[in-house]
Amino acid sequence: MPVVLAGARGHGRWHLDNIRRLTREGLVRLAGICELTPLDEEELAGLGSPEQSADFAALLESTGARIAVVCTPIHTHTDLALTAAERGVHLLLEKPPAPSYAEFERMVKGVRAAGVACQIGFQSLGSHAVTAVRDLIADGAIGAVRGIGAAGAWSRDLAYWDRAPWAGRRRMEGRDVVDGVLTNPLAHAVATALRIDGGDRAEDVAGIELELYRANAIESDDTSCVRLRTAHGDGTAGEITAAVTLCAERPGEPYVVVHGTGGRITFWYKQDRLLLQRDGHAPETTEHARTDLLRNLVAHLTGGEELLVPPERTGAFMRLVEAVRTAPEPRPLPAGAWRTEPGPGGDGSARRIVTGIDELVAAGAEELALYSELSDGSGPRAPWAAPAEPRRRSERETERELERKGAEA
Repeated sequence: MPVVLAGARGHGRWHLDNIRRLTREGLVRLAGICELTPLDEEELAGLGSPEQSADFAALLESTGARIAVVCTPIHTHTDLALTAAERGVHLLLEKPPAPSYAEFERMVKGVRAAGVACQIGFQSLGSHAVTAVRDLIADGAIGAVRGIGAAGAWSRDLAYWDRAPWAGRRRMEGRDVVDGVLTNPLAHAVATALRIDGGDRAEDVAGIELELYRANAIESDDTSCVRLRTAHGDGTAGEITAAVTLCAERPGEPYVVVHGTGGRITFWYKQDRLLLQRDGHAPETTEHARTDLLRNLVAHLTGGEELLVPPERTGAFMRLVEAVRTAPEPRPLPAGAWRTEPGPGGDGSARRIVTGIDELVAAGAEELALYSELSDGSGPRAPWAAPAEPRRRSERETERELERKGAEA
């Protein structure tokens, strides 16, 4: 199946390697690459001689592409997705799918009208561990779910924010970008928690509380937390609290933890690894397989296999993106809350570190608390944190909450 890749450098190199892998299996063929600067022979090793052009529309038409993989700046996603859809080309669209909910709706409407398939690139949702967690919850392995925490403590050096004009921007040249820690680098933490919760559609979101901060000299947030409340169609409700940073002291693997009345499940989603801890049993660790999203899209087109991440299953995440987009500007952390240190690679790079943030991130996921709510008994653990400002609910969200309360009554 002929594929065109838009954006083959930066994170696009991962897609290039993945296409190379699937090419060896005979599933796809790289027919074209859309880049401002053509790739050289070394970058294209094992991929033949695909056509290269900076004109995405012309490339789709000249190559006869069946699938377009779009891994470009966030604010270009909608227009490129619609360019492909209008030509009958199916899509693997990188996350976040759009920089605003209005752009997301425009993309979804166009894709549906064109009758093409669209997969959103939340790779963690291809993990078989997600189904395993949901099955454990349904079987009552940890009792009733009290809430879901997500934690991500990563580090990015100062050069990360200079890698592209749109990096770390909320808007650029009058267009929304919303490249913050919650919406892009650690977006999987929230999206995975929403899928486990079962409240991943836009109409499932009943409320959002945000705390956005930044240590780096950028527009967007690099150290943030969020609480999402969900209202499910069966009348039940859920709560997800995510605490994330790109200014960690000791970067580690991000994870999602499901808290139950009789135990807990921890899911390291990049490693597809689960830890089940429940009352009266020894801890159990399991590792799970993962279905690649491009492979799944090909199987959908050739054999009718269900898409793992269709746009509608990312609607709740896009409610978060919209909340971040419309929130007040992220609060700059006071100079005493962070420090600059050399990067770990000894290559002359430097990074900003928020003092004590690793413990705060872990505590947020453990206690289902926002940074401003964390206390050690003698005072706030994050003295720089201000209480979250609840996002105003839409009329539909208010209706859902009333429906839920009525069902509970």
